[in-house]
Amino acid sequence: QVQLQESGGGSVQSGGSLKLSCAASGDTRCMAWFRQAPGKEREGVATIANDGRTSYADFVKGRFTISQDNAKNILHLEMNNVQQDDTSMYYCATGTCSVINGVVHLTPSRFGQGTQVTVSS
Repeated sequence: QVQLQESGGGSVQSGGSLKLSCAASGDTRCMAWFRQAPGKEREGVATIANDGRTSYADFVKGRFTISQDNAKNILHLEMNNVQQDDTSMYYCATGTCSVINGVVHLTPSRFGQGTQVTVSS
């Protein structure tokens, strides 16, 4: 059974940086970060497949980087130049990868408990 535990969230000023981590056990062939702000639907942020292919939502491209330490089964999300719109609960997820028009997508089957990121002006 897959278990996911996020860490690294906190408060950061606009323009700053933060690095999230997710300790995973079980099937970690395809993983992703999602986020959900109050009153909004959960949305995908970044995905990484087991072949290292990555994809990003347009609103984080060039600012966030997803990576995976396979030896330690840890998923990371490096967040740079964060903005107030990035304030959200961030979740890591596992599931099934698919490639559509060269872009990798994850259909999630399990989420972690989440870690809160709050960006202030």
